[in-house]
Amino acid sequence: MSMPERLLAGPPSGHGAETFAEHEQRLGALPPRRLRRDVIPALEASGLLSRGGAAFPVGRKWRSVAERSEGAAVILANGAEGEPLSRKDRTLMALRPHLVIDGAILAADGVGADEIVLYVGSAHETARAALIRALTERAADLPHPVRLIDAPDRYVAGEESAAVHHVNDGDARPTALPPRPYERGVRGRPTLVQNVESLAHAALIARYGDAWYRSVGTGEARGTALVTVSGADGSGLQEIELGTPLVDVVARGGVDIGRTQAVLLGGYFGGWLGVDAARATILDPVALRASGRAFGCGVVACLPADACGVRATAGIMTFMAGQSAAQCGPCVFGLRAIADAVGRISSGAAQSDDLARIRRWSGQLAGRGACRHPDGAVGLVHSALETFAEEFECHARMRICSRPAMSGRAA
Repeated sequence: MSMPERLLAGPPSGHGAETFAEHEQRLGALPPRRLRRDVIPALEASGLLSRGGAAFPVGRKWRSVAERSEGAAVILANGAEGEPLSRKDRTLMALRPHLVIDGAILAADGVGADEIVLYVGSAHETARAALIRALTERAADLPHPVRLIDAPDRYVAGEESAAVHHVNDGDARPTALPPRPYERGVRGRPTLVQNVESLAHAALIARYGDAWYRSVGTGEARGTALVTVSGADGSGLQEIELGTPLVDVVARGGVDIGRTQAVLLGGYFGGWLGVDAARATILDPVALRASGRAFGCGVVACLPADACGVRATAGIMTFMAGQSAAQCGPCVFGLRAIADAVGRISSGAAQSDDLARIRRWSGQLAGRGACRHPDGAVGLVHSALETFAEEFECHARMRICSRPAMSGRAA
């Protein structure tokens, strides 16, 4: 489906960050503060789902904080983006910093917060610089104190309890739940942790209304979303209407689906789809979740037809094991054991029962960590065992790879 951009409307990417003057000339100012305080019903009516990976109703999340805030909540705008294959959040912050800041201001007024924290991945230097310039441009007009805090370059640093712990001068490790951040977060105050893309959507809903937002999309998944497409033939960021066929997104990204073996949907916290399944997939977070799949952070990474899915999975699992917060035994030992077993299979050094071990350990590991890091990793392994079943058997039993390409990278 072809449609005008919303989040990425405005100056082309080569222009760099939109200035405050350009931003307000194009979109106008946010509604007055007295109206911003009543934005939650519009968010609920819009059906906006969070874009950080969980696809949780944004209006419901804001209401949970508002009911506890007593005027002293904190907004934590999450731009950590530790997913290696995603570029959406850093690009949005770099090109449309004022839209992100608008969303954070709207959230503060909507839930009753008196502080905003912009939590930005330390590796996202262009995004960080754009936000600093944007805050300087509108310093006289900011209704709330704003802090910019670097998120460590770690996969789990963007998990909401890890983000809160880091802002509270701790390390960026997930903490035991409950209490959840909306109950007790930054300095013990109710905290709304919201992905920056979600905040940008909210800023547009405040201007144009819930009916405008719902005018595109499908079923329960309304509006647009940012997706990062990558493959051997091309890559890039797109803003798509939810409900768009995956093959259309791939083609628009310059990737030939006919030369693709599989698609990694949702990033390292998502799962593999064989090419036939990919051809039948619609990018609808609600429908995908119902079918046991995930839209996640909007990654669409294509594995070339001559690449090895086992090697690609081994590389991802090694990364995920190394990104553990190292505080839960099942994750520290179980995830490493699974990664090692997949690595042995991929390199032709499989032990006789490695495949059985992977299946058994994966079942034992799910749901046993302080966060969902191990759950995401074992979900990806399960999808790989299904999508690349013949290749896993070939590697494990015959210790050879049938794919000519030595690289198994989906990027």
